[in-house]
Amino acid sequence: MNRVMIAGVGMTRFGKHMDATIRGLVGEALAEALSDAGASNEQVDSIFFGNAAAGLLTGQEMIPGQVALRDSGLMGKPIINVENACASASSAAHLAWLSVASGQSEVALAIGAEKMTNRDKSVPFKALISAMDLEQIKAETGSDDPLEAGSAPGRSGFMDIYAGKARKYMKEAGATQEDFARVAAKAHKFGSMNPKAQFQTPLSVEDILGSRAIIDPLTLAMCSPIGDGAAVLVFTSEDFATKHGCDAVTAETITLVSGLPGGPNCNTRASDKAYNAAGISPEDIDVVELHDAASPAELMYVEELGLCGKGEGIRMIREGEMELGGRVPVNTSGDLVAKGHPVGATGCAQIVELVDQLRGRCGARQVDGAKVALAQNGGGWIEDDTAVTTLSILTR
Repeated sequence: MNRVMIAGVGMTRFGKHMDATIRGLVGEALAEALSDAGASNEQVDSIFFGNAAAGLLTGQEMIPGQVALRDSGLMGKPIINVENACASASSAAHLAWLSVASGQSEVALAIGAEKMTNRDKSVPFKALISAMDLEQIKAETGSDDPLEAGSAPGRSGFMDIYAGKARKYMKEAGATQEDFARVAAKAHKFGSMNPKAQFQTPLSVEDILGSRAIIDPLTLAMCSPIGDGAAVLVFTSEDFATKHGCDAVTAETITLVSGLPGGPNCNTRASDKAYNAAGISPEDIDVVELHDAASPAELMYVEELGLCGKGEGIRMIREGEMELGGRVPVNTSGDLVAKGHPVGATGCAQIVELVDQLRGRCGARQVDGAKVALAQNGGGWIEDDTAVTTLSILTR
């Protein structure tokens, strides 16, 4: 396998852009990424376009990448559409990485985009239910409309899953709602330092505990918001990056696994494969982006990825080990809770943050001397496991 570099990144500000289109969002992020890499349209060999739910959210099915890119100057290139729930963008990155690693492409783009904001707030919540097993929902409820049956009033049905996992974690590990609020406060603090974040106002633990209750133990400020955005990664061969003087980082691996109901969970299996592929251990990691669609997930995931022992996520957040200057800063972008979660864009956006960290371009939220970075992005739900998870390890 050839060594793979990420030579350029770009993304929009995440947020509620009611009148934006996926085409417009992608165009903005694409121009930034190609400029960052110093690459031209002509040099692009292949494109992998990640989108989770345009068919349900905007009505655009089957060819979202071709439609989004029709005015970009890239039409005629191979465009492959990738749909894999909240891991759609990182799945596109996985394929772009493979394309360059195999020698098929010298330059490959991974694009993630989503337009979720809708004047009818029930539309995105119903769309998210399609990342679950609708046949199972139909069988359990007897409903002819599983999207409706699986929806929760005023919230994403995934918050019910996260809340259930959080209650179990509280019972087993001794976590409190205040611990989850500490995680959210950290996210909002980092978001306030990120000009691309949806939420840019720091919140205290008290603010978070006092925000509207969603489902026990989650409050509104612990949950990722509905929003829109796009993010783009430019993958290149090492030879291309060297010849063109790119300020590139190495993509050691972008590992993808699918859910295994009743078996070891996705994070455990993906981390074993990714650490082996990259030749590192968890102790080597300097900065991490985790899929915190709800804040309690961060404490569980740092344990499942081996960044601490079982039950020690609580100690990490209480002792500041995941803060800037701590042992391993986590979610310095503000990640899903504060940066935002346009589901089809999230996986690429996480990698944008880590590339910027390894290049030393993150300003007030910069992790000093960061050399090894990890992104974990999950999507969908099958019985008792995430349906798909990717782990990306980058080095400088």
